[in-house]
Amino acid sequence: MLKKRILIIGSSGMLGVDLSQGLYHEYEVFGADIIRRSSFAIRGFYKLDITKKQNVLAVIVPLRPDIVIHAAAMTDVDGCESDHKKAYKINSDGTKNIAYACKAIGATLIYLSTDFVFNGRRKSPYKETDKAGPLNIYADSKLKGEMRVKRILKKYFILRTGWLYGKHGKNFVDTILKISKKERVLKVVDDQVGSPTYTKDLVKAIHALIRTAAKPQNRRAAGYGIYHISNSGSVSWYNYAKEILRLAKSQTEVVPVSSKELDRPARRPRMSVLDNSKFVKFTSYKMRNWQEALEEYV
Repeated sequence: MLKKRILIIGSSGMLGVDLSQGLYHEYEVFGADIIRRSSFAIRGFYKLDITKKQNVLAVIVPLRPDIVIHAAAMTDVDGCESDHKKAYKINSDGTKNIAYACKAIGATLIYLSTDFVFNGRRKSPYKETDKAGPLNIYADSKLKGEMRVKRILKKYFILRTGWLYGKHGKNFVDTILKISKKERVLKVVDDQVGSPTYTKDLVKAIHALIRTAAKPQNRRAAGYGIYHISNSGSVSWYNYAKEILRLAKSQTEVVPVSSKELDRPARRPRMSVLDNSKFVKFTSYKMRNWQEALEEYV
């Protein structure tokens, strides 16, 4: 049998590199990004600016991938607040360009979205059917990307996740470890709760999703739609930082502060924990607890 062809857009990013390494054994994997920053196992690489429609069509249509994984985004939450135009151009318009290219060749699109699409007022984990209410430009631009995918395509998976960390990009875990080597005391917000998610675990979940959708009994409907995927359990940024330093055997102290005290440009949801039950029911794959994943990473 011919291997399915997968194009990873954002292949130089933290998740993109792990995706290429996690999928290349089973699929023909190609990468695309604005810059090639990392070496990884792919069949070919394409320079791609997702904000340019013709560039997107010129890469995707001739390659004719079966699946496009769209992991490219402007993820600097505070940076999106100061440059609205750029945020929407990349996260919304860029996603629209990719969706139209997928439609032209009948490819399935897997779009990585965010837990930040919710306003954080719920007390229990968010389900896919809960109403979105983004608090900042980053979240709103990603939600508009979701809306464009749903409007343009029938064959799509929108995957909401959050608090990502991994070895191929800037992340909270590495930042805390780096600062702890210079500072004796760290101030971290204690009124925002979510689920830290290891990129390697997210790759395994995406792999399970692709395999499940390809099963003969699923080929007609394939379970298309929105799914929440994150490591299980929840924690505040403050307790997350404490656990990182405990695992690293660091003596640096962590002091809790409020979001108001920190006063960052973009508002964050106070609670963005995701309910993974729809994903587990479809794939029979359950993500491990965030503490176990973090211990492995640290």
